[in-house]
Amino acid sequence: MNSSQVFEFTLSAYLDPGVLKYLFFLVVLFLYVLIICANVLLLVVIGVNRSLHEPMYLFLCSLFVNELYGSTGLFPFLLVQLLSEVHSIPAPLCFLQVFCLFYYACVEFFNLAIMSYDRYLAICHPLQYNTRMTPHRIALLIALVWFYASVLCVVPLLLSAPLQLCGHMINKVYCDNYSIVKLSCSDTTTNNVYGLLGASFSILCPLGLILYTYMRIIRVCFSGSKQTRQKAVSTCTPHLATLLNFSFGAFFEIMQSRFNMSRVPPVLRILLSLYFLTCQPLFSPFVYGLNITKIRVICKNLFFS
Repeated sequence: MNSSQVFEFTLSAYLDPGVLKYLFFLVVLFLYVLIICANVLLLVVIGVNRSLHEPMYLFLCSLFVNELYGSTGLFPFLLVQLLSEVHSIPAPLCFLQVFCLFYYACVEFFNLAIMSYDRYLAICHPLQYNTRMTPHRIALLIALVWFYASVLCVVPLLLSAPLQLCGHMINKVYCDNYSIVKLSCSDTTTNNVYGLLGASFSILCPLGLILYTYMRIIRVCFSGSKQTRQKAVSTCTPHLATLLNFSFGAFFEIMQSRFNMSRVPPVLRILLSLYFLTCQPLFSPFVYGLNITKIRVICKNLFFS
């Protein structure tokens, strides 16, 4: 059976909560509205205040746009499924969701990596910062992140689409490429090899850059002045908190996709699989909004002046 003949997939991880589904619907809707409001607010604040037109805030804009995009790839579909009696999704829409969510995850991690490089330059090379982090270079780095992520995400879909499938049941609440590949009854060696190489490039390369930059920042903090350490703590704390939150959610998603998690309660599996798609878009704007003084002051003046 060719994947083009599979008209829809069934998402079997949905539980039947009875009348509680309306409560879950309202909770998810509230989270989605909160995510949109928080991210749009910070985009507007950065956009209309020329004092915030600095490299760090431009990278934050890229981060917030990606989180709006990623949450939109999940929440509307999740809201529809919560009220639906039959949890199925057309095959083209399933592949589209795979691309959207995988693209969101790649852009998020790559963006956090170049933000760590930006903090490294600001703390370790403050006198050369403005000459190294020019508007042209900022635009180039952001464009490279979004383009490179799109290449990484398109290839697995092109490899998965021709597979012969022997089933249509996906044991998740959203579509996932590896779950589709596991349904195949044809050779998936190419898919698995690319999956391994893609994971190496999309995880190890950004992770290597992040570890290198923070090792250099820590070294400068130990040998530098108290003012340097205070600057490092104030600018790196939001980034580290966001990075750890995203990594925590992504780690559990990878573990659940690749290993047998049948001993974990179904409700916990669902929550863990949704963590980095729901908590990260909400966590980042609040962390940066509360911890970065310039943004906090402008937001305070906007609402309480």
